[in-house]
Amino acid sequence: MQHPIALAPMGGSSGGALAAAVSRGGGLGLLGAGDGDSDWLAREATMVKQGTDKPWGIGFLTWAIDADAVERALEYQPRAMMLSFGDPSPFTERIRQSGTTLIIQVTDLEEARQAVELGADVIVAQGTESGGHGARHGRSTLPFVPTVVDLVAPVPVLAAGGIADGRGLAAALALGAAGALIGTRFQASAEALVPPSIATAILEGRGQDTERNRVLDIARGSAWPAQYTARTLGHRYLDQWRGREAELAADVEAQRDYQDDVARGEVPPEPVWAGEAVDLITGLSPAADLVSHLAAQAEDILNRVGRH
Repeated sequence: MQHPIALAPMGGSSGGALAAAVSRGGGLGLLGAGDGDSDWLAREATMVKQGTDKPWGIGFLTWAIDADAVERALEYQPRAMMLSFGDPSPFTERIRQSGTTLIIQVTDLEEARQAVELGADVIVAQGTESGGHGARHGRSTLPFVPTVVDLVAPVPVLAAGGIADGRGLAAALALGAAGALIGTRFQASAEALVPPSIATAILEGRGQDTERNRVLDIARGSAWPAQYTARTLGHRYLDQWRGREAELAADVEAQRDYQDDVARGEVPPEPVWAGEAVDLITGLSPAADLVSHLAAQAEDILNRVGRH
């Protein structure tokens, strides 16, 4: 790796083309393999292997996978594997035995301690500003990252949540992190696996319009565990059901209405996952160029600060 930037393994966004582009740009591209669907993994892992000779990896939702998913993924010889959300202990020994770099994402200090005990090579400290899913009762990136850095030293830490430009990367390094895991910014890139409407929504979105909630997971029948909420841009169903999650969960007809609205095109097929730094995203860029731009901007800022 040339730059301290990793692609967040976002389900539905971080496919083979995007992961390969980030790695070619000098960062670490991570496939968002989600629950380990074998057909998806075969297609996208093949794409990233063909697209770069630089290090790349695979990220999983820990609560959604089994040992077979890990075994299938290791067949593609990723340099790193990242586990997020849930108990990683059933899978860590096998990953470490393979020689694959083990990355574990944490959302609180107890998870950070567990990650150290399990032998994580890299720990991602995720703040609540992040887009997509995270802990319901998490902490903000600014105070959380240095606390994790101190707790898990000398294990390197990547900061995640609310980082969308070189200033955020510079801040992460100043907090003691070894680099940053960046998600929402890479959704607005040429290679992301998102339809144009999602990219447009991100470019037009504002951080104040993002909201962390379980409403959309419930409405779309997602199996995400209740302890994780998701930060998204505004949505009609959020306005309709905010604060009434239990009622929505019991209302089968309302959930069917959601699917009908998706089929009619009245609501997007997927929520628009977006972090609080979405305001900073003002254009689409090739991902490799974006990596080098973020790194150069961070370097310039750190140099200027160092002269004062």
